[in-house]
Amino acid sequence: MGCGASSQKDAGAPRRRPGSVGDVVVFLPGLRVPRTVDFAQALGGHLDRSIVERLSALRARVVEMAMQESAAALKPRRKAAARHGSSTANLLQALEDYLPLLLGLVKEGSMLRHKVQFSWTNQEDNAAETALADTWYEVLSVLHLMAMVCLLQANTLLLPRSYGDGYAPRVSEESRRATVDVFLKAAGYLDCAIRHVLPQIPVELRRQLPVDLAEGNLKALSLQALGQGVDMQLGLAIDSPKATLAVKRRLACEMVKYWQQVQETIPELPVSDGWGKKHRLFVKWKYVEAKAAAYYFHGLILDEGNTEKSHGMAIAALQASEEFLKESKRVSEVFHATSPTSRQDISPCFTTHHILSPNLFGTAKYLFDKIPKDASSKVRINQDLYTQEKVIGAPPPLPDFALALTPEDYDLPPLDPIWNK
Repeated sequence: MGCGASSQKDAGAPRRRPGSVGDVVVFLPGLRVPRTVDFAQALGGHLDRSIVERLSALRARVVEMAMQESAAALKPRRKAAARHGSSTANLLQALEDYLPLLLGLVKEGSMLRHKVQFSWTNQEDNAAETALADTWYEVLSVLHLMAMVCLLQANTLLLPRSYGDGYAPRVSEESRRATVDVFLKAAGYLDCAIRHVLPQIPVELRRQLPVDLAEGNLKALSLQALGQGVDMQLGLAIDSPKATLAVKRRLACEMVKYWQQVQETIPELPVSDGWGKKHRLFVKWKYVEAKAAAYYFHGLILDEGNTEKSHGMAIAALQASEEFLKESKRVSEVFHATSPTSRQDISPCFTTHHILSPNLFGTAKYLFDKIPKDASSKVRINQDLYTQEKVIGAPPPLPDFALALTPEDYDLPPLDPIWNK
C-alpha cells in the first residue's frame, strides 16, 4: 500500500513496481521488508557484546529471507507450492526467533528503546523507506510481516495443484482446512499488534507510521483473514453432505458481515497507490460474492415454505443472488486487470451454460454453477403457481447472526533468556 512517512535513502535503487503478480486467491498489500541496521554502532557501549551480536545475526537473517520472499512474490509465474511453503515457514520461524530478543530493548526501565533507527521499505516501491528510532515500531513491523507471511502461505495452499492421479489440478480439502488455521493465526498477530503494540507508540509518532501500519489497515487485514476463513468453512460445508442449508446460510451471512466490516474499516488511500486501489477492489469483490452466497442459501430456505409469501420472498432472494453474482464477476474482472495485474479466475462468458475456469473451487465454483440455474428454474415454477406481480418484489433482509470466528490468541513472547544474564 506504499509508505507514508518515508525517506529517499538508496535513491538510486531500482523501483520495483511489478506489472503482474500471477495467481491471487488471497490478496495482500506489498510486503514490507526490513533494511540493514548497525546494532553495533547504535548499542555499542550500552549493551553486552554477545546480545548485540545475536541481535545483528537474527535480524540479518530476517532481512535476507524477507528480501528473497519479496522478490519471489513479485514474480508472475506460479512457484512450486512445496518450495514456497518451505520458504515462508522459514521466514516465519526467523521472525519468531528474533522477536523475544528484540523485546529486551523495550523491557520495563530500559533506556535502549530509542537507540536504534529501524528502517523498513515497501515491496511496491524499493526506493521509499520509513525509518523511526523506536523499538516498538520494529515490533509492530515484525508482527505485521508475520501476518503477511501467513497470508502468503494461505495463498500458496489455495493454488490448484496437480496430484499425478490423472485429474485436473485442484485445491484439496486438506489444503482448505489448513488455511482456516493459517487465517486465524494471521488475524491473531494483527490483533496483538492493535491491542498491545500500537498503544505503546505515542500519538504523534503514530502519525509518522506508513499507511500499512495504520490501525484501520491492521483491523481491515485481520477482518479479511477471518472473512476468508469463513469462506473456506462455507466451501467445505458445501462439499459435505451432512451440512444443512441452515448451516450454509449462517456461514454465508457471517461472511457478508466480515467483508462489510472490512469495507468500513479500511482507510481511504491516495488514487496513485496502486496496491491500495487493487486491495479495495478485492474487498469489494469478496463482499459482493458473499452477498450472492447469502441470498442464494436464504432463498433456498424460504422456498421450502408452503405459502405464496415465502415463495415470493424466495424468488426475490434468488434473483438478488444472481445480480450480486454478476456484479462480483464484473468487479473481479476490474480487480484482475488493475495493476499489478493478476490471473483471471472466471471465464468471460456468464450465462446459464457458462464455462467455469478450472481454477475456481469451493464457494465461488458452487455459486457460478448453481445460482443461474436455480434462479431461473424457481422463477418458472412459481410463475406457474402465482402471478409474477405477487411473487417478485424486493429481496428479504438477511438474517443477522453473531460472528463465530475470532483471531487466534497471541501474546508477545517472553524475553529471550539471554537478557537474564
